[in-house]
Amino acid sequence: MAVVDVQISGFDNGRDPARATGYTEAPPRMGFFTDTSVCIGCKACEVACKEWNQVPEDGLVFTGMSYDNTQGLGADTWRHVAFIEQSRPMGAQITTPAQVADGSQPSDMAAGGGDPVRWLMASDVCKHCTEAACLDVCPTGALIRTEFGTVVVQEDVCNGCGYCVSACPYGVIDQRQGDGRMWKCTLCYDRLQVGAEPACAKSCPTDSIQFGPLDELRARADERLAQLHDSGMSEARLYGHDPGDGVGGDGAFFLLLDEPEVYGLPPDPTVTTRDLAQMWRRVGVAALALAGGVAAAFAATPGRAAGTGTGLGAGLGAGLGAGLGARLGAGLGAGLGMRSVGR
Repeated sequence: MAVVDVQISGFDNGRDPARATGYTEAPPRMGFFTDTSVCIGCKACEVACKEWNQVPEDGLVFTGMSYDNTQGLGADTWRHVAFIEQSRPMGAQITTPAQVADGSQPSDMAAGGGDPVRWLMASDVCKHCTEAACLDVCPTGALIRTEFGTVVVQEDVCNGCGYCVSACPYGVIDQRQGDGRMWKCTLCYDRLQVGAEPACAKSCPTDSIQFGPLDELRARADERLAQLHDSGMSEARLYGHDPGDGVGGDGAFFLLLDEPEVYGLPPDPTVTTRDLAQMWRRVGVAALALAGGVAAAFAATPGRAAGTGTGLGAGLGAGLGAGLGARLGAGLGAGLGMRSVGR
């Protein structure tokens, strides 16, 4: 498979994106496994990320999606810990005679113990997709695939066009106000190059954020999921773990305790550029048809000599058709594909 086909059409399931991009001697693909069942919401990862990467502060604002006040992922927040409060079903609660007498609220303690609410806490981050739509649409080559399989923005090459913002199925990458360029998690590329662990994983006190070779993390996640299911937590599930999903599997995947939507994640993310190659081929066909129509109309114009009409018609049909059709179908598609090749 050619590099262009790999980047535009997608990677084979299980294939290393770094080697597919052109790195012949790439190290194992690295990534994150975030086990939300042990996240305590301390936000050490947020602080460590901002300090190491010198990410600007972005204020403390409540959004309504979460009870934390650091908003969500964006150009100035590369790690975000959400606090999600869930009430227990009323059917699990009982009202004791004492509560009826004093007017207090019902409790589920007698029905099995525990609190009337539960907190879900999860540290979100860029997913470093196997099939990264942001790579496909970047016109300057600012977004690259590194030798570790991660996706990084070269801020000195970014022109601020914003195509990657609309292409990302997770809404991660964003434009920094007053700067104009796009920013997101780099998975601490500078630290990886010297064999160090990303700052967020290094600072996590419960090992909720785990870093390592992606194959090892997936095996570890399968074991952890089985452990939770055996303990009765049947609602636990893995998200972004499957290489056969709509983005070819994520380089940063999660163990969740509820539906993805509860955490603000799309339930079935799909690479938005999956039909890009076919789209450019259709553009080429449309251009060819347009050129043929112009040629036919010109040839049928009254007063034109037969020879002139035929010559121009043939010239437009062949020249414009081949030039626009073939070059739009192949040249532009190849140009977009080659933008994904790392530097």
